Amino acid sequence: MRIGIDARFYGSVGKGLGRYTEKLIKYLEIIDSENQYFIFLRRKNWNEYEPKNKNFKKIMADIPWYGFREQLFFPRMLNKYSLDLVHFPHFNVPFLFGRKFVVTIHDLILFHFPTKRASALSPMLYWIKNACYRWAISRAIRKSESIIAVSEFTKRDILENFSVDPDKIIVTYQAADKEQALIAQPADEILKKYGIIKPYLLYVGNAYPHKNLESLVAAFREVLKRHPGLHLVMVGKEDYFYRRLKESVSSQKIKNVIFPDYVSDSDLSAVYRGAKLYVFPSLYEGFGLPPLEAMAKSIPVVSSNASCLPEILENAAYYFDPRGTAGMADSIEKTLTDNGLRKELIEAGRARIKKFSWEKLAGKTLEIYLKQK
Repeated sequence: MRIGIDARFYGSVGKGLGRYTEKLIKYLEIIDSENQYFIFLRRKNWNEYEPKNKNFKKIMADIPWYGFREQLFFPRMLNKYSLDLVHFPHFNVPFLFGRKFVVTIHDLILFHFPTKRASALSPMLYWIKNACYRWAISRAIRKSESIIAVSEFTKRDILENFSVDPDKIIVTYQAADKEQALIAQPADEILKKYGIIKPYLLYVGNAYPHKNLESLVAAFREVLKRHPGLHLVMVGKEDYFYRRLKESVSSQKIKNVIFPDYVSDSDLSAVYRGAKLYVFPSLYEGFGLPPLEAMAKSIPVVSSNASCLPEILENAAYYFDPRGTAGMADSIEKTLTDNGLRKELIEAGRARIKKFSWEKLAGKTLEIYLKQK
């Protein structure tokens, strides 16, 4: 087969979606030497990928996401290579693309959180964006040969919101990275570089409203009364949402909250390993990879019990209701002070991450491709 993969989100430019695309391609290269792959990249991530399998070829497709050029020019480019199948790792399938494709649906966040707070756009532009999102995802689900969902929760969510055959949806789990990034300098020097002060709680990810970080800050303020030397470190590249959160923290005069901005992968391992625990307060996730990443670094995890998280984390996290700050604060306090619980969570986390692998994801995805012959 001649298989195309829309890898314009590949790598660091695509955040979680970029990680998914990167790992999928990496392990497909390892397991498949029979089919031909055409990997479509943008200029900004062109140098992040070099094929290691002779059947994989990268193609320059410097076309922005979600715009007119994507709709008009990207289908022409894809058609040029006479592809038997295209994998779109996101819902933004061009309307003019008429060949066979499979699509990965990571979540339906905009269905559940259609709020202006989730965007820097004006109310009118946001309404238009949301309407286009619903139209695009509906068409992708309807026209695709198969739908890849990242959890059973996401599969149920799709079935509850769209009329679709359940057999059309296949679940493939993601995984925490097993390979350890090389630490080029002592951990304390890395923490000092980012202004991180021990002891600290850790959150890594973006600051979209559904991530519920304002509630985390409120819970931390309560914990701080009993642990005045504790810090809260919130790692994520500064954008509109992080700036808004920082302004909120500043206006409330909440102490000991640290925003290191972007932390490189080579430094992030040291930041994880220095934490007392990892806190994940999200109201909604399609999969929830960051807590697994923390477990891979032997850090106890305190997590929201919302959406897919109990499915993914099972008994390896200490849960709280994310819609109340008191319960969140109590769970953080319990996990900070109960050494027996901390040990149990670390051991359960080590066992839990073994249930997931990028190799399994790639193998199951390849099976989906081959069914479309």
